[in-house]
Amino acid sequence: MSEDRKKENLAGLDRPLRIGTRQSPLAMAQAQMAANALLSTHGWLADQVELVPMVASGDKILDRPLAELGGKALWTKELDHALGKGEIDCAVHSMKDVETIRPEEFILAAILERADIHDRLIGAESIDALPECAIIGTASPRRKAQLLRQRSDLDIRLIRGNVQTRLQKIADGEYHATLLAAAGLNRLDMAGVGIEISDEIMLPAPAQGAVGIEVRSDDRHLRHLMRAISSFNTFRAVIAERLFLKQLTADCHSPVAALATIDGADACLRAEILLPDGSEFVAGSSHFDIGDVTAPAILAEKLLGQASPELKAIFGR
Repeated sequence: MSEDRKKENLAGLDRPLRIGTRQSPLAMAQAQMAANALLSTHGWLADQVELVPMVASGDKILDRPLAELGGKALWTKELDHALGKGEIDCAVHSMKDVETIRPEEFILAAILERADIHDRLIGAESIDALPECAIIGTASPRRKAQLLRQRSDLDIRLIRGNVQTRLQKIADGEYHATLLAAAGLNRLDMAGVGIEISDEIMLPAPAQGAVGIEVRSDDRHLRHLMRAISSFNTFRAVIAERLFLKQLTADCHSPVAALATIDGADACLRAEILLPDGSEFVAGSSHFDIGDVTAPAILAEKLLGQASPELKAIFGR
């Protein structure tokens, strides 16, 4: 490809395409995945993209649950500000950490092919093998509820920080075990760390394993370029999971799991809602055409209809 053609792909920019990302090792690895996809798909030179790392509020405050501090917006607001001001051209996110309702000035332009959706247990060979009243570190209401559903004796405590920090806390004996997303471990070249937990035991968080790229809504050219690196099946699956979340009006306090799979023109969405202590959960599934954007909401209402008043109250019903 000629130099003129490569420049044309970048819409005449006289500088590299700026990819915004959190500066954690995992976020940087995911942003590099996005950069590599753009380079290989469009035939750009390596110096035509640039990672712009920044510290998210969620990375600064590590001693309290996110739900007490502003929820998932703590992972996105710095990137949103930079994207809105034109300081970056796009932002790369772990989709499970992105609020369900986003500012209209941004649009999800691409989702990379989904990675492993499972959780991994670090510190024991299985949930059953954990000592009685074992101290388990997690910041996820979903994981807490699912663990307590399996083992009500477990002592679930807050753990925050990046992957390396959490693993060190286990090594230092502060906790007996923790759970981490397999996708994140794999992206950090830690594929051998931890024991995979079946999704029949612990259904993953909505959008777990998926990396998304947002751009400004009015940037049609960049939207077109990003679409070329997007996985059609992953995009459809993640949108279904997020529509389910939206109907629930779930937030960071809400123990929710959902996983959509795509087979040709058919989609299957499995989901569950739980009380925080795991004492009640309602699960269900729905099979529908991938073009049906109402089915996830219908499943959400079905689960809520089967829930107790206490469980409904978790979702403001």
